[in-house]
Amino acid sequence: METLNFLLQGFDVATRPINLLVALFGAFVGTVVGLLPGLGPINGVAILLPLAFALGLPPETALILLAAVYLGCEYGGRISAILLNVPGDAAAIMTTLDGYPMARQGKAGIALSLSAMSSFIGSTIATIGVVLFAPILANWAVAFGPAEYFVLMVFAIACLGGMVGDKPVKTLLAALIGLGLATVGVDATTGVYRFTFDNVGLSDGIQFVIVVIGLFSVSEVLLMLEHTASGQQAVKASGRMLFSAKEFAFTWWSTVRSSLAGFVIGVLPGAGATIASAITYMSEKRIAGESGRFGEGDLRGVAAPEAANNASACGSLIPMLTLGVPGSGTTAVMIGALTLYNITPGPLLFEQQPDVVWGLIASLFIGNVILLVMNIPLVGLFARMLSVPTWILVPAITIVSLVGVYAVHSTTFDLVLMIGLGVFGYLLRKMDFPLSALILGFVLGELMESNLRRALSISNGDLAILWHSPISMALWGLAALMLALPGLRWLRKRRALRAAHA
Repeated sequence: METLNFLLQGFDVATRPINLLVALFGAFVGTVVGLLPGLGPINGVAILLPLAFALGLPPETALILLAAVYLGCEYGGRISAILLNVPGDAAAIMTTLDGYPMARQGKAGIALSLSAMSSFIGSTIATIGVVLFAPILANWAVAFGPAEYFVLMVFAIACLGGMVGDKPVKTLLAALIGLGLATVGVDATTGVYRFTFDNVGLSDGIQFVIVVIGLFSVSEVLLMLEHTASGQQAVKASGRMLFSAKEFAFTWWSTVRSSLAGFVIGVLPGAGATIASAITYMSEKRIAGESGRFGEGDLRGVAAPEAANNASACGSLIPMLTLGVPGSGTTAVMIGALTLYNITPGPLLFEQQPDVVWGLIASLFIGNVILLVMNIPLVGLFARMLSVPTWILVPAITIVSLVGVYAVHSTTFDLVLMIGLGVFGYLLRKMDFPLSALILGFVLGELMESNLRRALSISNGDLAILWHSPISMALWGLAALMLALPGLRWLRKRRALRAAHA
């Protein structure tokens, strides 16, 4: 009953005219950013973050805007995946496998409308999960001390290496680079300048907005200049534009299963929508067996990954709100948004800032309805946006990025640093380093250091405090398991190859 009262309080916040307006704007912008190949939710949130702060929006309004952009990007990624065979972001990769074949068969409208409905169901189920489980986890998380928080963040970084099976070493190295960037500036405890190279501009550390805009937006612009999408034609969304009741019933259980699995995967720190969509697609393919036509235009191959990646996006808000640990790269950026407003995410957030938390949760329900109503009738409009030429897109992203970074502190040093980080991010992406892991490392860096120091000050320097409690021991065990997963997968593949050659 108490949770229901808080949710009603959240709807009171979310239905204020300004919040409804920013939710509508964020949903539209998010869909557009999501459908443009390569941009994705991190770029969408990163571009609007400094602008929201510079406009002086209240924290709950800013967070509603960023959440609407996040959900909109997850919706939008499917449009280019189905019509162009180019996913708008990594989470929509699996949608291309059956979505594009459907479009080639003249069923683009069915694929687009069905994927929109699956996205809506996935997001709604996950949002209900957030309502039910976030307060419980927040109450449990109050038992966490500095040592437990430190080990939790070690577990979050270990999850990155364990879950991203194809490049775990590069993922962990990217997270360590992020941790290193977080140490730049004045040491809060001793007052010593660290890695500033006698530059006054670095004395306060590298600002979060500069890191995000530089690594993602600027590096994306450089990649766009290198690889243009000229000559690429989208399949026209012709024919029947709405799925039938029979088609919806055919995909129903796949959608529900994928929504629940996506939500659980999203709650895991660092897992994200990409992993959720891949796991659920492969699971549904196994369940279908020989009766399925996966890879040739199976409806379940479109519904399952779309339900999963949207459910994962909502689920990733749980560790962000309750533990202060990002569940994905995009929620890492949203944690940065909270810190800009001097709000510390964690279990006490539910008590200290209920308007922010419950306003955000209630806005997810509203945003989902807006996106469903917007996406089905406006598919033709969004499809035409796929033809936006690079010579318009690149300057637009560059101008918004420059204005956003300059608006925060009004210094040219921030712009130079942003460009430098953008070039660095471009090189990392060329070497196939996942930048989302770097952002998670950067966000967790300061929190890890402060909690480690607090724990050691409590124990007078005795490291045993880090594995003293049952919670810490369990988290160390889970972290070790996650780090061992890539090795176990490698051994299993090697045995399979030996068996094949025998």
